[in-house]
Amino acid sequence: MMYIGPKFSAMMIVNLSEKNSLANEFLAELRDVNRQQDKLKFRKNLERLGNIFAYEISKFLDYETRDVETPLGTAPTPLLKNRIVLATILRAGLPLHQGLLNFLDQADNAFIASYRKHHKDGTFEINMEYVTCPDLNGADLILVDPMLATGASIQKAVESLSDYGTYRSLHIVSLIASSHGVRQIRRWYPKAFLWMAAEDDELTAKSYIVPGLGDAGDLAFGIKLQE
Repeated sequence: MMYIGPKFSAMMIVNLSEKNSLANEFLAELRDVNRQQDKLKFRKNLERLGNIFAYEISKFLDYETRDVETPLGTAPTPLLKNRIVLATILRAGLPLHQGLLNFLDQADNAFIASYRKHHKDGTFEINMEYVTCPDLNGADLILVDPMLATGASIQKAVESLSDYGTYRSLHIVSLIASSHGVRQIRRWYPKAFLWMAAEDDELTAKSYIVPGLGDAGDLAFGIKLQE
């Protein structure tokens, strides 16, 4: 899949934690082991961060000025120019997806079901089970996955979307990214935008982010039974 119409010649990375804002408050509550038992609050904080990501991403989309008729006259207003497709990796991405959709409410939506299939030797592979996606031709694609560990899920997701057209820009949104994952995304998608609330340095032998926050899907929706 080709990237057409980039605004920048190199990958742009935005880490919300590098500036003081309410995003850090929401992230701290998500990380706090003593507050994680409240599934409703956990999902709500993911949604709140999705709101923030949507607003920040909107500053880097294309606009065109259109006349808006008011009761007293006409107001020239810059409005979004291009179609947006908001794609999410299930299941952990759903609350973050909803937060983005609250603001980008006219976006088309894509959903990707994938999971890690672990082997006895500690390795794993990403299995894709389901993809539903609208036409991506000319769209600004925003791909949501809360935890960017090795980057394998993101890579598999982008590959799976390749049958649906050629997007004009790619925005990858993760709550927490590992430094390794950031390097991988930079290598694979050098003209993409990468958005995160924090970057953590360490990965365990099983490729879990440290300090991270645990399994975002389990914390949001309950512990799953899976082979």
